Amino acid sequence: MTKKQPLEGESPLKTLREKLNLTQEELSRRCSIPLRTYVRWETGEATPRPTIPQVKALCRELGISIEDLPDEFGPMRSQSEGE
Repeated sequence: MTKKQPLEGESPLKTLREKLNLTQEELSRRCSIPLRTYVRWETGEATPRPTIPQVKALCRELGISIEDLPDEFGPMRSQSEGE
């Protein structure tokens, strides 16, 4: 199975969520993350500060190991934007 890589400007967390056909509301509820907080993580409006139980739940619900959890949850930026 090939991994879908997030496109520039796309959230890696959103890519993983959509691969499983989950809505933001479904995933946030399953992981005990307030919906507004989850939306802010995906859009890059807030710096994610998940609790350890939330990290475990995200990995479980997304079917990934902690090593596969993206370092950044918000939209991917081009290299030139970060400079």
